[in-house]
Amino acid sequence: MINNEEFTNRLKKVIEYYSESASSFAEEIGVQRSSISHILSGRNKPSLEFVLKILSTFPEVELYWLMNGKGKFPSEKNTPVRLEEKVTSEKQDLFSEPLSHNPNVEAPQIQKQIGSSNKEIDRVIIFYKDGSFSNFENS
Repeated sequence: MINNEEFTNRLKKVIEYYSESASSFAEEIGVQRSSISHILSGRNKPSLEFVLKILSTFPEVELYWLMNGKGKFPSEKNTPVRLEEKVTSEKQDLFSEPLSHNPNVEAPQIQKQIGSSNKEIDRVIIFYKDGSFSNFENS
């Protein structure tokens, strides 16, 4: 279980590091301003969705550091590049290519493996054992 007060202090550090206000930070990660306010005041605990939005928007924030203070901020293994810039500079179009690199597996077979063929993939997140991740969005 996370310590709310310590989490709040680390969240404030992240907000200050990017020279954001609580309001602009909320907009940046795609949550309501009241969500940030309630977390900063200690009224609410952060949800998993809230934490994932921070991590996907600011890749130099490490999960373990944000949740329990272990590790460093900003991460030394991630360069301070925003997700939008990272996706643009390292464009990987995962959605126009088959998911498998096996030439014997056709796209319809892959679609059966991942679900109904009438559903379109919006986003794929890959989590690595070192706490980092890659986020790929269908654009």
